[in-house]
Order: sequence, then structure tokens, then C-alpha cells
Amino acid sequence: MAADGPARWPARGLDAALTAVVVVIGVVDTWIKPSNGLLTGAPTPVVAAVSGAVGAVLWWRRHRPRTVCVVVMVGYLAAFTPVALAVALYTVGDAAHRAARVLALYGLAGCAVALGSLAADHSPTDPREAGYVLALILGPLVVGAAVGMRRDLVAAARAEVAGLERERHLLVERAQAEERARIAREMHDVVAHRVGNIVLTASALQVGPLAHAEPAVGDAAERIRAEGHHALEELREILGVLTPGRGRGARGAPRAPQPDALQLAQLVEGANARGQHARLTVNGHPEALPAQVQRALYRIAQETLTNAAKYAPGSEVALTVDCRLDRIHMAVTNGPATRPLPAELPPSGGNGLIGLTERVTLLGGTLTYGPYQDGFQVRADIPHPPRTGPGHLGPATAP
Repeated sequence: MAADGPARWPARGLDAALTAVVVVIGVVDTWIKPSNGLLTGAPTPVVAAVSGAVGAVLWWRRHRPRTVCVVVMVGYLAAFTPVALAVALYTVGDAAHRAARVLALYGLAGCAVALGSLAADHSPTDPREAGYVLALILGPLVVGAAVGMRRDLVAAARAEVAGLERERHLLVERAQAEERARIAREMHDVVAHRVGNIVLTASALQVGPLAHAEPAVGDAAERIRAEGHHALEELREILGVLTPGRGRGARGAPRAPQPDALQLAQLVEGANARGQHARLTVNGHPEALPAQVQRALYRIAQETLTNAAKYAPGSEVALTVDCRLDRIHMAVTNGPATRPLPAELPPSGGNGLIGLTERVTLLGGTLTYGPYQDGFQVRADIPHPPRTGPGHLGPATAP
């Protein structure tokens, strides 16, 4: 019955207040009705002291409800203490609401004590008074049992709701896992197959007679093959995320490392090798940031460089990463196109920028994008985690 933890103090405070009220009522009632000592014939001060002691015993009613009830019944015979007996019987009913025999035993004992007290008074007993006393004894016992039963029903209902909620979460997780597995199969069967064909075609072109006759063709084929191979590696990483059980390859090979901020310069160099005009400026040490922040910076640079190549060919692209004390800022700005757009652009629904927005939002930051002067700009603002790397240095520029 004792409460634990933070809820213990309110319960103990309630017990203290209730005990004090019962003690005061018992003592005052004894002084107002000196006949309370008729059963023992003790003087009023003694009966008042017994009544106060009986009320004080209620302090332990949560720990020893049955023992306290027995003590209160004995005290009831020495000093008429109906309020203390009602509280004690209520506590027994609450604590032993599942034990019908215990409830019946204490109910009979309470009735016997009350009727014995009435019989000790030599004045004629009014049946209405006897009924009132019995109701005062049995009522709290029944109410306490009802409160205990209701508490059990509420606990059972909460447990059932919690079980249903866990089952719902399991069903949702199972459905999500099945959907991820389906998406992984589609990506493997469609995207990986197509990219694999591109890699094979580029490899064949690289060793073919046209590549020997035109070195530029061989270089382009090598870049296409390298990009395709890199795309397949990243696709395998995504498939590993979609299907957690496939954390390692079929032959036990570990997954390729995730991209980080150190690869930003390589990303810019690759874009320049493909004919873009990109420039990277880094202030601070992004390599000291958490891995998820570094991946976000890499993905932003990757997506914006690709978009600039598709929709603003020949434009200059400026990438700036600024690691400040409290936040990380990244801005990617491209100018207007200086070459004609391809005759047929690959279909795009803007999912790349939407995905980047979700990624940055999960890090607690914001991603904004839109027209900027004559071109387009993407800006990311990410809160800075606790610094664990080296101090802030001056700008370092990569061509």
C-alpha cells in the first residue's frame, strides 16, 4: 500500500492530515460526550487520550492495514471512535478487495464490535441507531473494496491499451520493413541493373578502338565508369539501410564507408573534370563534425552540383562551408547557364531538394533554396554540436 518515488510524499502528506483530523475529532467528541467512557468507566481525560492514540495509529494504515484495523477495533471498545474505525475499515477494503473471506471477517468483526458497544450501554437501543452504526461500519468497507476493484480495472485497461499500442507499433514496423524490402528489390532489379549496364558499356568503350584513336573519349569513358561504379557502391549502401539484415555483402564484405566532409574537395574536382566550373571554400574544420552532419554537407554539395550541371550548364558554382562557433552555414550558388541546355533533360520532381530538406530538418536546421540574382542558391543552416575538434582556422580554398 505504500507509495514509492515522487508519489510517496503526497500520500504521506494525506495520511498526516487525515490522522490529525481523526485525532482532533476523537478528542473533541470525547470531551463533548463524556458517556464515551461508559464501556470501561474510565474518566474522560483517559478516554480522550485513548481516542487520540487510536486516531494516531492510522498513520500506519497503508503499511499494516489489517493490524491497524484490529487495534482501532479494540480502541473502539475503550473509547467510542467511529471515524477512526470507518477509516480503518475503508483501508482494509481497499487493500483486501480481492479476498472475499478477509472482507467478510472484518465486516463481521466490525459489526460485533459496534453491536457490543451498543449493548454495553444500559439505555434502550433504538433500531435506527443500530442500523446507522452498522451502515457506518459496513459502508466504508464496501466503498474501499469498490475503490480497489476500480483501480484494478483501470490498471488492466491501461495494460490492455498499452499492449494494443505495442501490437500496433509492431504491425506498423512490419509493414514498413516489408515496404522497404519491396523498394530495395525494385531498386536492385531496375536501378542497379541499368547503372551496371552503363558501367559495362563505359568499360567496353574505354578499351575499344575509338578510345585508342581519341584519348578524350577514353578519359570520358573512364569518368563514366568511375561515376557508375561509385553510384553502385552508394546504391548498395542504401539497400543495406533499407534491409538491415544485409549489413554486409553476400560474401561477408563490409559496406563502403559513408561520405564525409573530407570528400567535398574530391566532389568538386570530379565536377570540374566533367566540365563544370566549381569552387569550394571551407572555413573551419567540418571534418570534426558528427558523421551525420558531414554526410548532410556532402549530399547538399552532390545534389546542387548535379542540378547546376543539368539546368545551368557552363555556369560557375561557388560552394562555401562556414563552421562557426554556434552554427554551420553552407551555401551553394550557381550563375546563369552559358551553354545550351540538353535537348532532353532527365525527369525530375524536385525530390532531391525535398530529401535534403528532410535531412537538414532532422539535424535541427533549415534548408532554403530559390532564385538568386541571375542564378540559383541553396542555403543550409545547421546548429553546431559541442566542439570536439581543433580550433577555428582561416579559410582554405580548393580549386
